[in-house]
Amino acid sequence: MIEVESIIKNYGSVVALDDVSFTVNEGEIVGFLGPNGAGKTTMMNIITGYLSSTSGTAKVCGIDVLEHPDEAKKKIGFLPEQPPLYNEMKVKEYLGFVYELKNCSLNRKEHLKEVMQVTKIYDVKDRVIGNLSKGYRQRVGIAQALVGNPPVIIFDEPTVGLDPKQIIEIRNLIRNLGKGHTVILSTHILSEVQSVCDRILIINEGKLIADEETRNLARVVEENRRFRAQICGPRREVENALRSVDGVVRADATGEKDGEAFTYILESSKGVDLRKPLFYMLAKNNWPLLGLEPVGMDLEDVFVKIMDEDEKRRAPAKRRGR
Repeated sequence: MIEVESIIKNYGSVVALDDVSFTVNEGEIVGFLGPNGAGKTTMMNIITGYLSSTSGTAKVCGIDVLEHPDEAKKKIGFLPEQPPLYNEMKVKEYLGFVYELKNCSLNRKEHLKEVMQVTKIYDVKDRVIGNLSKGYRQRVGIAQALVGNPPVIIFDEPTVGLDPKQIIEIRNLIRNLGKGHTVILSTHILSEVQSVCDRILIINEGKLIADEETRNLARVVEENRRFRAQICGPRREVENALRSVDGVVRADATGEKDGEAFTYILESSKGVDLRKPLFYMLAKNNWPLLGLEPVGMDLEDVFVKIMDEDEKRRAPAKRRGR
C-alpha cells in the first residue's frame, strides 16, 4: 500500500531524512517512532504530498505522490498534529465541507452518518466544534480523515494533549480502523505504539534504524533471556546455587516473598535454555519451584537500547567530521 524508497530531504545543509526506505502492507497498523526532531513529521508530510523530497520516491497504492499528487491524495486520509478544524462550524457542516473539498462520490447522507458513528461523534453533530472538548475535536479530526473512505490513514501524534480516558478511546478507535484500512501512526509515545501497532519503524536523526514486528522487537536487542522464579528455600543458599547453574549470568533475589517462597530474577546467556538444569538443581536440593515465567524487555528498554546503539555507531563518524 505504501512504498518509500531512498527518500532524502535536505533543508540547506541540514539533512532531515537520510536515505529512508520501507513498505507498509495492506491492513497493517505501523508505528513510526522516534524522538522529537527525528524526522517523523517530515516523512509523513512527504507521503501525504505536503512536502516534496530532495530525492527518492514515495508511492501510495502504486501511485507516485510527486508525479500524480491528486490521484495519490485520494487514497490518503491524514490527521496532522494540529487537526485542520474550523471551530465556528458545526460538526456536520464541517464534515459536509470536507466531503465537498474531496469531491466525494459516495452517498453524502449515508456516508457522513457512517463516519460520525464510527468515530462516535454522531451525538454532537449539531454542536459547534469550538465548544467541544479536546477529545471530541480530535475525533472530528479523525472523521475528516475518513471522509471518502481512503484505504490509507495517517495519524501524526493523534493523542497529544488528551486525558487518559480520551487517549484510551482514541487508541481503541485507531485499532478498529486497522480492520478496514492501512494505518501509519507517527508518535513519540512508546505505550501508544505497543498497544496499537503490529509493526514498528524507528527513526533517529533522519535515518531508519529499526523495522520489526512489535512482538519481535525486544528479541532484536536482547542479549540474554530473563526469567522470574519463585522458589521455596533459604534465600542465600538458593541464590548461590542459582549462580552455579551452567549458563546463568545473573541471579538476584528481588526481596519479594510469598509465604516461604522468594522471588529471583535470572538471566541466561544467549541461546541457553535454563529450564531443565534449573529444575534438576532445585529437585536435587528439595527446593520447590512455585513459578517460572519469562521476563521480556518492555518497549521503553528496547527503544533506549536501540537509540544508544545507534548513537555509538554514529559517534566515530561524527568525530571524523569535526
